[in-house]
Parts: sequence; structure tokens; C-alpha cells
Amino acid sequence: MKLRTIIVLLASLFMASAAHAETSIKFANDWKWEGPAAPLLLAWDTGLYSAEGLDVQMDTGKGSLDAIPRVASGTYEMGNADINSLIKFRDKNPDLPVKAIFMLYNAPPFAIVGRKSLGVNAPKDLEGKILGAPAPDGAYAQWNAFVKANGIDASQVTIENVGFPVREPMLAQGKVDAITGYAFSSFINLKANGVPEDDISVLLMREHGLDLYGNVILVNPQFAKENPDAVKGFLRATIKGFQATIADPASAVQHVINHNDVAREEVELERLIMAINQNIVTDEVRANGLGGVVIERLQRSIDQIADTYEFENRPAVYDVFDSSFLPEPSERMVP
Repeated sequence: MKLRTIIVLLASLFMASAAHAETSIKFANDWKWEGPAAPLLLAWDTGLYSAEGLDVQMDTGKGSLDAIPRVASGTYEMGNADINSLIKFRDKNPDLPVKAIFMLYNAPPFAIVGRKSLGVNAPKDLEGKILGAPAPDGAYAQWNAFVKANGIDASQVTIENVGFPVREPMLAQGKVDAITGYAFSSFINLKANGVPEDDISVLLMREHGLDLYGNVILVNPQFAKENPDAVKGFLRATIKGFQATIADPASAVQHVINHNDVAREEVELERLIMAINQNIVTDEVRANGLGGVVIERLQRSIDQIADTYEFENRPAVYDVFDSSFLPEPSERMVP
């Protein structure tokens, strides 16, 4: 065989291999694998990401702020984090233009969770009480805005910095009177710690003055610039994961069980259904489809953050959320 022919064949083989090469994406989740992560894990396990030419690795996280610096630094290409914390991060780090590209929780699960037997039934009841709040908790990040919206005298509330693993046990033992957390996590965990359901008070912040969005998918700006089709493919696969999960939560939660040896199916299914009903499928999502935002509402949320946070480099809406990677609304509708 002539040398020229060999070179042509080798070149053809290389091009064919390159055409089938997968783009690698490391994804940082906000927390351990629990029910609400089912859409992501379903898409991962069933090959929806692979079908888009992606080699995805998913890792757990340590809180809803954790993924922001990971993605901003390029350690991870994409991640799951609270958009309100992202807004503050962009203010402090204007040279790190990490953006949100997909709204996971249209209604945030931020909550103050207390016990009625300890006298916590309404926001003002927190005065004179001890509030357990992990420093990196996304719900605690909204505390100042919650205080202002509800006329709470913050000087009368004792804040105790507690770790995530002991947050609900401390409330169950009466060592604190209330905690900050995500409703679908703290409510379920309290029941698991022996607190009767009718003794648990859940004060959702969105029902007490805060019209905020919740968690989003973030992308590293350099990765997005160099791999726009991969980012679009990731969102297409993720949307299919959400649609399948909403249609059949009981089947979808199996993917959580596959990745979490200590998870209990009935507990995670309850947690997942709470997230779908309270945070994922809202009237706004039914009308406009999964993943997007209403610009005016996002602007109002930035304005509300400014009520209790002094911006130095206040980001604009389009500095925070980029909808250009989303499919058309017709492809994002709730099943």
C-alpha cells in the first residue's frame, strides 16, 4: 500500500474518531444525592447525556453556595447552586463572569423550620428564640431579607452556627427552637428524627415576603464560550430528565437509591414529590416551560436583595442569567 494511501486512511480514521469523541463535563451538585436530584441522575444513568455526545461526571456538594466557586474557577464546568448567592458572588467577583443558564427551582425551598411545641408558628415568634443556621446554607443567606420583610427584631434572635448533619437532630432535641433549611430536606429529616408531623412548622420564605428564585444550573464562562453545543446538549438532556421525573416520580427516585446507599426509597420519594409540587412545577413553569425565568421577576429579586445587602458592583439581570442555551419553550413544557 502506498504511503499516501496509508496517510489518507489514518487521517480518515482520526477524523471519524474525533467526530465521536465526547465532551467531558464535571458537574458539582449542591448537596448529597436526595430525591430532588432524581432528574439529573435519571439523565445520567439512562444515557441521555451520552446521547448528546457528553461524558458527564457528577459529584455531590456541601451546600447551595458550594458549587459557585468550583464552577467560577473552572474546577467544574457546570454545577447546581442558589441564584441569590450567585448574584452576591458576581457583585464581589465581577471578573469571574459565571452565569446561571437553567432555573431548577422556580420557587425556592428556603424556609425557617420550627416546632410548634417550642412556640414557633410565625416569623415574629423567632424573637427570643435560638435559630440554628449553617453558615453556608442557602436559606440562611436570605435571613436579613426575611427579617426585614417580616418586621423581626433580629437583635432578639440568637443565631447559632450549626453543621448540616446536626441541624435537624438539634431541633428534634430542643437544643434550638428553629432552623434554616430547604423545606423538603428539613421537614423530612425532622420526621426521621422522631418529631411528629403536626409539631413541625414550615415557614416558606416565598410565602412570607420574599419573591425570589431558587437553585440554578451554572456554567463556567470559558467552557460555555468554547463548547456552546455541549452546553445546549446538557440542557436538552436535563430537560428530558425533568420531564420523565415529573411524569413518573416513583420510577425516577430509583436513580437516587442507586447512588445513595443509605437513602430510603419512601423518604426520598416523599422529598422528591414535595420538590416537584412546591419548587419545580409552578404556574410560571406550566405557562413558560422548564428552565427559564421571567426577567421582570428576576430584576425584582435583585432589588429585594439590595434592601438588605449593599452592592459594590451590582450585576444586571443579563450578567446573572443567560437563556441563550435553552431549547425553544415547546421543548421545555411540563408533561
